[in-house]
Amino acid sequence: MVKTKQDGNRSKLTGSHRLFSSMGRPVLPPQELEQLPGLISPHHSQDRATVEASREKEVSMEAPPTFVGIDVSKARLDMALCPSGVPQSFSNDETGIKTLIERLCEAKPVLIVLEATGDVERAVVRALVAAEMPVTVANPRQVRDFAKATGQLAKTDILDAQILARFAEAVRPVLRPLPDEMTLELRALIGRRRQITEMLTAEKNRLSRAPRGVHKRIEAHIHWLEAELKRYNKDLDQTIHQSPIWCEQEDLLKSVPGIGSVISRTMLAELPELGSLNRKQIAAPVGVAPLNWDSGLLRGRRVIWGGRAHVRTALYMAALTASRRNPVIRDFYRRLRAAGKAPNVALVACMRKLLVILNAILRHRVPWRPVVT
Repeated sequence: MVKTKQDGNRSKLTGSHRLFSSMGRPVLPPQELEQLPGLISPHHSQDRATVEASREKEVSMEAPPTFVGIDVSKARLDMALCPSGVPQSFSNDETGIKTLIERLCEAKPVLIVLEATGDVERAVVRALVAAEMPVTVANPRQVRDFAKATGQLAKTDILDAQILARFAEAVRPVLRPLPDEMTLELRALIGRRRQITEMLTAEKNRLSRAPRGVHKRIEAHIHWLEAELKRYNKDLDQTIHQSPIWCEQEDLLKSVPGIGSVISRTMLAELPELGSLNRKQIAAPVGVAPLNWDSGLLRGRRVIWGGRAHVRTALYMAALTASRRNPVIRDFYRRLRAAGKAPNVALVACMRKLLVILNAILRHRVPWRPVVT
């Protein structure tokens, strides 16, 4: 009589003493035990718990995300990693930046934060962007306030790098697109023109109070500054005309009464978000968004804070002119004054309204249309 496979399995299942010994150990090999239908090893639940515990341990042992802070100076780059890592220093040159990027590729950071240091950080930021690193440039005042809030009052290059790394981990500033080379060149020309204008104003003020013995020297410097100012205006014209987009945007902005070449070019260079944000978002980068200032019994007061000072200054001059020559802004200013608003409060409101108008003009690419009465 030939036994079938089914009969063989039935004989194996007959009597548990054939499968397991008195000590609970299996007599049959593990391969045959796994083939038996419906049979569960007494150590199966224990093995599953062990596997799950090992998996949880592996998950817990995964490295936490790494945040990097880099303090930039003219001669050195100080880097700190958070939550762990020994600070390192690199030379602020091509070789040092290359070594820094190699170290960052090994660390695989989630976010890299640097401070704005007057364009000293430009080279390393460009190299990090070219290496596809998540880098952002933070406001130094915001970082310093964060350091004071954490009780860090001392200030060294290494401590600054560590604070930047902790700032990146805690605040997680948003990554913003960096300006291209043409925008940086336009921004540099605008900044230098602003410096020459300030020096020219200072020299003219000195001339009125200076003794006669130095009048000629001051007048010669004033003539040189005026000639330099004309050269920078010419360079700005050439830079704007190199870009058809900037030419179109400048024409749209200058169509608004009260907006001239200086203000329009300051907007193009310092406020590239103009035309891409809505009316509420565009006020924040300039610093003309009304912020709540309620405390205790004080209610209803609103203030403006922060923003880009150069853009806000240019917008202030534009609003001052528009409150006299632009019919929309002029009527708006008069209504606020008639309602009892202080002159500076009414003028700030005009700044925000003018900014919203400029933003809408660039967003819809429609020039200013005079109000027909």
